[in-house]
This record gives sequence, C-alpha cells and structure tokens, in this order.
Amino acid sequence: MTQSLFKTALILGLLTAIGPFAIDMYVPALPAIGEKLNADVPHVQASLMVFLGAVALCQVFYGPVSDMIGRKPPLYFGLVLFIVASIGAAMAPTIGWLITARIVQGIGACAMMSLPRAIVRDFHTGPEAARLMTLLMLVLSVSPILAPLTGSLIIKAWSWRGVFVFMMLAAVLGIFLLAFALPETRPPEKRVESGISHALASYAMLLRDRRFMGLSFIGGFGISSFFGFIANSSFVYIDHYGLGPTSYALSFSVNAIAFIGMAQTTSYLAQRYGFSRIVATAAAGFCIVAMILFGLFVAGIDGLPVLMVFLFVAFGFLGIIIPSSAVMALDDHGEIAGSASALMGTVQMVTAAIVMAVVSAFFNGTALPMVGGIAACSLVVLALSLAIVRIPSANESVSQAASG
Repeated sequence: MTQSLFKTALILGLLTAIGPFAIDMYVPALPAIGEKLNADVPHVQASLMVFLGAVALCQVFYGPVSDMIGRKPPLYFGLVLFIVASIGAAMAPTIGWLITARIVQGIGACAMMSLPRAIVRDFHTGPEAARLMTLLMLVLSVSPILAPLTGSLIIKAWSWRGVFVFMMLAAVLGIFLLAFALPETRPPEKRVESGISHALASYAMLLRDRRFMGLSFIGGFGISSFFGFIANSSFVYIDHYGLGPTSYALSFSVNAIAFIGMAQTTSYLAQRYGFSRIVATAAAGFCIVAMILFGLFVAGIDGLPVLMVFLFVAFGFLGIIIPSSAVMALDDHGEIAGSASALMGTVQMVTAAIVMAVVSAFFNGTALPMVGGIAACSLVVLALSLAIVRIPSANESVSQAASG
C-alpha cells in the first residue's frame, strides 16, 4: 500500500463521510428536535427524508458538471452550500425552517457523496480501483460507528443545535483538504467533448447499458437493505429489545465492523478470482444468511443475539458486493465517470429511499418487518447478480478478442 494511495483514500473518505455523518449523527437528535420545536414525529422525520431526497436527485446534475469543469469546483460549491445550510439549521426557530435548511444541506452534501467515486475512476481501473475504493470504504465505514455516539455526546453536552455546528466544522475541514491535499483529476484536455448535449447523450447511453444499470441496482439493493436497517433499528433495539441509547449506538456499529473487515479483502479477492465471481459468491452468501434469519423470525425465534450475529455476517457480504459492483459498473466509463457515478448514486439513493419507506410502512414494533425487508433486498441482489455479472465488460471483451 503506497502512502499516496492511502492519503487519497483518506481524503476522499473524509469528504464522502460528511454526508453520512449528517444522517447518522442527526438521528439521536430527532426526539429533542421535536420537543424543542414543538413538532410532531412526521414533520421531524421529514427533515431527514428531504435530506435524502436532495442527495438522491441532485447527483444527476453534479456528475455532468464535474465532467465539464473538473471535479474540484463542484466539490467547493457543495461544501460551501453545506456550511451555509448547517448554520441555518443550527439557528432554526421552527421545523419548517429546519426542513428548508436540510434540503439545502442535502444539495450540498450530494457533491461529496457522488464525486469521490468518479475521482477513484479517474485514478485507477480494475483491482487498483477496487483497492482505492475499499480504502475509501474503510474511512467511510467509520461513520456508522462514530456518528451516533458523537451525536449523543454533543446533544448531552450542548443541545441538538450543536450537531449542526459540528457538521459545519467538518465541512470547513473538507475545504482545506480539497484545497491543499487533493489534485484535480479531470484535466482540461479531458473536458473538451463535455457539455450539456454530451451529458444527455451519456445518460441515454448509460440507461441503455444493461450491465451498468444492473450493477448499479445490485449495489442499490445492497445499500437499501442497510437503509431499511437504519430506519427501523432504533425502534427495534431500544423499544423492542430494551437497549439504552449508548448500547444501541454500540450495537449499531457492530455491522460497520463486518463491512470494514470484508471490504478490505475485495482487492485481493478480485485479483485472485475476478470481480464477477466474488460478487456472485457474496450475493449468494448474503441471500442465504438473510433468508435463514427471516425464516427464524417467522418461526418465532425473536432474539437480539440471533439478529446481531446474522446481520453481522450478512453485512459482511455487503462489504464485498457494494465496492466491487461500483468498480465493475464504472470500469467501462472512464470518459464520463462523473455522469456514470452520478447516475449510479441517484439510482441507488432513490431505490434505498423507496425500500426504507416500504419497510417503515410495515413496521409493527418487532424486528420482523425489518428482517423481511433485508431478505427481500437480498433476493433481488442475488437475482441481478445471476443475470448481470456474467455479461463481460468492454475491457474483458477486448482482452478475449485479443487472446483469441
């Protein structure tokens, strides 16, 4: 592992983590926000959903713009917008004000959550891209571990408004890292053919690319299973199983440990066995574990240790599926990596939002709807992997033609 590779992964991971921190660190503050702003639960939850909606929809704009003018200017814009919105959220006198600030904050966070994948593709392809992507995931995976605990500590020491001040300071750090530690990876000579018409043509081409869309949805339903967990886990762990907030935060973070550990094996496994094989194998493992867990809960075996052990294994498989499918999807689209990364992010976030809403609608106070949602996502991931990963990429087709 070279120092420059780790440095790049650290910077990109910290930039990408700003958005997830704005989700995971914010969740413990929801009850306090409702109490202080005299808002009911649906309105408080709306302040979370509009953030996710803004992130999902705005990626389709950031991607082409980054192809046209470079990666760094849109990142600067997103960071500044995030800082302004964080200050506005910290000062919010009403829930309506807070919801508006969260929309703007989501628009800003979208740049940091979508463009680092394009930067990874600018640097590398194949196993090297997987290596950088998994290092990025290593930094990013710290968010589910630290964010809920950090949010809880800030709320206890100050108030829920302090959470947004912390977000603002993280974005300020992001600007310094972007300015002094990350080079521009989209030089002017690569922007010549970029433009609005080119962006529209790129999106049309990507939407017709069965391999790209299939791999995007494989990652999307993998991510959706975790978002279904996020939306319901606090109610399940705290209300159903009786954990306290700190115990819940620690239990929540266990899944990130599995994801981190398995994600670090991706580059080695890809070099030895190939991306197609490891994604197909991990998808099968994910589905088997999730379906067994669902069967146990349907049979009435409802226990926290059972849930935690099976989710630990299941989300470990996701540590292979998500970064590998992203590398595979972007591998053929280096010239439009910004647009490809943006469309992938939009597909995945919209899918996750829909799955989260459906799972939440069936919530009955137990873990069964959450487990059922994870199992359903695992079935889709397996079905897509069987249908898609056997399709050779353009690079593989060229290699086969040359060898033949």
